[in-house]
Amino acid sequence: MNGLLSFLPDSPIMAFTVLLLVTLTVPPIFERLRVPGLVGLLAAGVILGPSVTGLLDPAGDVETLLSDVGKIYLMFVAGLEIDLRDFKKTRNRSLGYGLGTFAIPLTTGLLLSRAFGFDWVAAVLVGSLLASHTLLAYPIVMRLGVTKEESVTATVGATIFTDIGALLVLAMCVAADAGEFTTQMVVSQLFMLALFSTAVLVGLDWVGKQYFRQNGDKEGNQFLFVLAAVFLAAVGSQLINVDKIVGAFLAGLAVNDVVGNGPVKEKVEFVGGVLFIPFFFICMGLLLDVQIFMESLTTNLAFTVALVAVLIASKFLAALIVKPFFGYGWNQTLTMWSLSLPQVAATLAAALVGLQQGIISPLEFNAVIVMMLITSVLGPLLTSRFAGRLVTPKFTKPDQTSLWFDYGETAVIPDDTTSAGPFTVVVPIYNPITQRYLIEMAALLANHENGHIIPVTVTRAQVHMDDPNLVTSLAQSRKLLQKAEALSQEFNAPAFPVLRVDDDVSEGITRTAREQNASLILMGWSRQGFRAKLFGTLIDDVFWSSHCPVAVARLLAEPIDIHRILVPMKNVSPQAVRTARFAQIFADTHNASVTLLHVSDRHTPSDQIQAFEAALAKVMANGPQTTWDLRTVCHDNPAEVILDVAQTHDMVVLRSMRRRTAGGLAVSDVTHKVIDEATCSLVLFGEPHS
Repeated sequence: MNGLLSFLPDSPIMAFTVLLLVTLTVPPIFERLRVPGLVGLLAAGVILGPSVTGLLDPAGDVETLLSDVGKIYLMFVAGLEIDLRDFKKTRNRSLGYGLGTFAIPLTTGLLLSRAFGFDWVAAVLVGSLLASHTLLAYPIVMRLGVTKEESVTATVGATIFTDIGALLVLAMCVAADAGEFTTQMVVSQLFMLALFSTAVLVGLDWVGKQYFRQNGDKEGNQFLFVLAAVFLAAVGSQLINVDKIVGAFLAGLAVNDVVGNGPVKEKVEFVGGVLFIPFFFICMGLLLDVQIFMESLTTNLAFTVALVAVLIASKFLAALIVKPFFGYGWNQTLTMWSLSLPQVAATLAAALVGLQQGIISPLEFNAVIVMMLITSVLGPLLTSRFAGRLVTPKFTKPDQTSLWFDYGETAVIPDDTTSAGPFTVVVPIYNPITQRYLIEMAALLANHENGHIIPVTVTRAQVHMDDPNLVTSLAQSRKLLQKAEALSQEFNAPAFPVLRVDDDVSEGITRTAREQNASLILMGWSRQGFRAKLFGTLIDDVFWSSHCPVAVARLLAEPIDIHRILVPMKNVSPQAVRTARFAQIFADTHNASVTLLHVSDRHTPSDQIQAFEAALAKVMANGPQTTWDLRTVCHDNPAEVILDVAQTHDMVVLRSMRRRTAGGLAVSDVTHKVIDEATCSLVLFGEPHS
């Protein structure tokens, strides 16, 4: 092996290239094996590290830099993902549960460590590692449509207290280990930390809003501002003798309110999820010594098993204690417990600091890694089981059977008449191949709702408006619009074409939709085009910035010939209901039928399935009187069932709901598989900011 490695160049570029290749290839392989991708990154780090091949050096300049950047980014994203609006709604319950799920694991971890002969500083640090938690299973509750359920929002809000508390304890442990732990030091440190936290949370929030207000249309500058804010906060925390991950977490909370849920936030998370955070996990693997790791599973097995058992038991005890005080049922309590189990972000970052400072040994560090691996798998599994039994949040039924009503629980309709108007379908025209079917589908919907179509073409602006390329593009756009208008007349639908010159195609589409008060944007895609990464694509940008629903269609037959429509239904959330309503209205335009497909877990109780079916029946009864039926299948692989049933249908309507993970952004695995393998027509239906 050493002979083979001697042929490789010893340069920073080599190390960076290896990290890129591992990040690109390893996670997909492990995810196909139903193992979290971060486990694969850790395993790859072990193989590439000094204990196996020695290809990468944990003390190397590139590895050290990227590990630090990844650690900062991981804590920043952890803060960025906390929804402060939901936290404010359940502030008291978040505080109560946060204190419980922090203090109980901290105490039990401290007692366990002391029982195994740890000194006080190491014991307190180990306890703090158990006190925090990572919302690794949050995408699951998003998919189930229960993010607004009170027990879920209380657990999410508790993350603020547990993470800040754990990081504060870490700062105290580092100071104590350096021999600087005195009453005066503690008071002084807490005072500086309070000032620093206020400066970051209030100062960054104010400065960020001012900067964004002046650079509202320059996403590149906004992106750089966010990065600068993160690393300035990290440097600032070091100046007050607090680890840099504390500043990064506080920066995430501060920037959260500034960037909102727009494309800048996604770009920030995308860069971290694709590059820096995976690099951090790989570099964590470099620190794992195989011999010591095996020792933690053999000679040190008692401590490793006890650590995992104490974590699971203490987190359960914390949820159990608040159960009678909050009046929660068992499903709510068990959901809170399962959400607080995974130990990834703050735990790994703090454990690494403890290892680097010499507070804990490599043997104990490896035991923490084992705990992380077990909880990162067990937590999401339990969440999917218990959160699926929660009652979905109630929503207000519209006064009309139409799909086109106010979106969002907190949306406010202005008093003027700009929010009302005729039903309008904006159809971006950019592909002559898909143009006819799109116009036909838009015409069916517009005629059903007594509305009209607005075909729109967007030509990219040039510096000089007499640029020959611009003139040529405008001529081509006019031809496309003339054809679209002719097709609209063929299908007896009023059309009002719009030709727009804009710097960005996606913004041109969404701005036109906003100006025309559109009810729906209907776009087309090709199979090959949609297989590309959604980030940065035209479709992705339209989903993010649109004010109205967006339907992206891949039509393989004339819409009038689509008679059997399949709609997979995971839950009865408002978003899922509106997806079903879209299919129901489209079916009503030409007497088609709708099949609702619910794929349930094999362990789902029969009474829960019956309640779900009754709720769906009530939803469909409130819509157009179309022919519909409901199929419930118990299976462990929803995508396989959907693809099998889709073979007897003409079109599948899928809900667009992207999930966020520590490893990046992606369409749900089920949706992705159906899109890739379905042989019938498809519609991806999404709401604003979905």
